[in-house]
Amino acid sequence: MPRTYNSLTLEDAKHMLSAAEAKATSLGIAYNIAVVDAGGHLLAFIRQDDALIGSIDLAIDKAVTARIFDKPTSDLAALAQSGKPLFGIQESNAGKVVIFGGGIPVVIDGKIIGAVGASAGTVEQDIDVAEAALAALAR
Repeated sequence: MPRTYNSLTLEDAKHMLSAAEAKATSLGIAYNIAVVDAGGHLLAFIRQDDALIGSIDLAIDKAVTARIFDKPTSDLAALAQSGKPLFGIQESNAGKVVIFGGGIPVVIDGKIIGAVGASAGTVEQDIDVAEAALAALAR
């Protein structure tokens, strides 16, 4: 019987982190990568050797932000600019909302079951690392 997804599992998160870590290694950048479950709670995290300590909370908060707002953090960045509908959103949730790319919800069968966050490189690299994690789950 096929699995009914309600939330990411630890096994899912391990596959995602492994793929994201491989992508980070291919970029030559030590990364912090976080996976949260459907409730937005940390499920798994890795910090590659020498990854920036300032990016630890950013990776976790990107994953949480993607889950609690059900949008990639890169989408929130555009919506949070001055004069846009979500201006000031980064001040919500005790200031833990991250509005630049690298956090992406995980969607299976139209339902969000968790999210991934990556931090250490450029915004584009962070998105690439997070997308590598998503691709691993799709396999």
